[in-house]
Amino acid sequence: MNLPPPAPRVYDPHVGLASKLVRRARSAYRDLAQYATLFDMHGNDVARQTDFAHAERPVLLLPGFLATRRTLAILERRLRRDGYSPFSLNLGGLLGTFNTLSIEERALYVREKIERLYQRFEKMGPLAIVGHSKGGLIGRYYVKRLGGHQRCCALITLGTPHNGAPIAYLGMGLGPILPSLGEMRPMSRFIQRLKEGTFPSEVRLVSVYSKDDRIATFPSTLLESDGQPHILNVDVRGVPHHGFLHNKRVYDVVHRELQIGFADAHPREPGLRVAPRAVEGRGTPKATG
Repeated sequence: MNLPPPAPRVYDPHVGLASKLVRRARSAYRDLAQYATLFDMHGNDVARQTDFAHAERPVLLLPGFLATRRTLAILERRLRRDGYSPFSLNLGGLLGTFNTLSIEERALYVREKIERLYQRFEKMGPLAIVGHSKGGLIGRYYVKRLGGHQRCCALITLGTPHNGAPIAYLGMGLGPILPSLGEMRPMSRFIQRLKEGTFPSEVRLVSVYSKDDRIATFPSTLLESDGQPHILNVDVRGVPHHGFLHNKRVYDVVHRELQIGFADAHPREPGLRVAPRAVEGRGTPKATG
């Protein structure tokens, strides 16, 4: 029995696009759902373990949007095992716990805390910062705009939307409750100001990102380096947004970049007082850090 040949399949680009968008939406929802499991009203109740009087390689850990200090526990444990002196700060926010406050405001808070530490413990070594997601933007603003380059030798960001996160548009209208969402939108005033001028050459700046991150999506995580050797983008495949905090391959990159940053660090003067850095090229379109 001879069967008629099957009818040719007609490709509908609209169906293909819709299917792709649905898959991406489901993936983003899974990332958000897994991230939400990290919420803990007592997540900032973390005992200090670092002895700042003997901290030759202090590393400040900054959590992401809606996160707490406890989300950084695995990263902190690995850093301590490898001879660093990691610590974190309570960034406050929603319900007094979850990191939602203005990025600029939290960066000022970070500067205040860091200065108090260096005034009290003058033998502390140069600082490195590791920031997840929004935490990376806080660290970048502190280093580039608030004089943090005088303290810091390396800033490593994990899944940080340096060019703004499109998903932040979902929070439009929630500014009074979640003020940092507006700052993280692409082309927001904050993002544009952060991209003005050059990033301090004495600080190693590394963006660790993943094309499988559905929250800080590629290419929003890319830094514009213009060939500058101290600015680097590192792609780690197969890592979702929350996975940056515990993935071993990501940690290997963090460890390597911290070693380079501390090795290249210049000694800081005892009693140094940090002042905000003058903005170079205010209003120019070229951005390098």
